[in-house]
Amino acid sequence: MKVKVKIWIEDDEQNLIFGSGKTEVLENIDRTGSIAEAAKEVGMNYKKAWSHIKVLEKFIEEDLVMTFKGRGENSGTSLTPKAREVIQTYKILEHDIKKYAENRFKELFHKNGEEILNPKEDK
Repeated sequence: MKVKVKIWIEDDEQNLIFGSGKTEVLENIDRTGSIAEAAKEVGMNYKKAWSHIKVLEKFIEEDLVMTFKGRGENSGTSLTPKAREVIQTYKILEHDIKKYAENRFKELFHKNGEEILNPKEDK
C-alpha cells in the first residue's frame, strides 16, 4: 500500500491557479511547439488550454508563451524562461510533498514491521 497526494495552488478565493494539468499543458507546448497539439495530447480544446495559460499569466504578471505566426521554420509557440521556472518550482514542491507524505505514511501505518491496513485473505 502507498499514500497518494495531489498538489495544486489556489488563490484566496479557492480558484485553481496551477497544478499538474497546467504543468502538463506547458510541458507539451514546450515539446510540440504548438498550443493546439499540446491541448490535443491532454484531451482538451485549444481555447481551454489558452485559458489555462492566461489564468496563470494573470497571477505571474509575465508572459509564459511566445507565439510566432506563420508557416515557416520560426513559427509556433515556445515557453518563456518564466514558464520553465514555474514548472520547475512546482515540480520541486510536488516532489517534496509527495516524499514527505510517503515517509509519514510509513511512520504511521507500519508498526513493528507490519502494516496497520492489511486486506483480509480469502479462506
